[in-house]
Amino acid sequence: MCIARAIAVKPDVILMDEPTSALDPISTQTIENLMVELKEKFTIIVVTHNMQQAARVADYTAFFHLGDLIEYGETEQIFVNPKEEKTEQYITGKFG
Repeated sequence: MCIARAIAVKPDVILMDEPTSALDPISTQTIENLMVELKEKFTIIVVTHNMQQAARVADYTAFFHLGDLIEYGETEQIFVNPKEEKTEQYITGKFG
């Protein structure tokens, strides 16, 4: 319902902060599918700690640590070949 209210006013940007936290897998997939559909018409910024979700839905990814931007780039590049050691450590679960 919140997503419907957000897009009803035709915003330039939609900010989704942990949009699927505490949802079951089926509901999460439904929201992710909607996000993929909506990104064709809207700029969507998703704040998440769920790296798998970011890999599934994002075109670009920014990795922050303690408020500092560590790395930004195309999502595939970030996940396949991160340039920064902290990014790789977070993606591989060595911290976080």
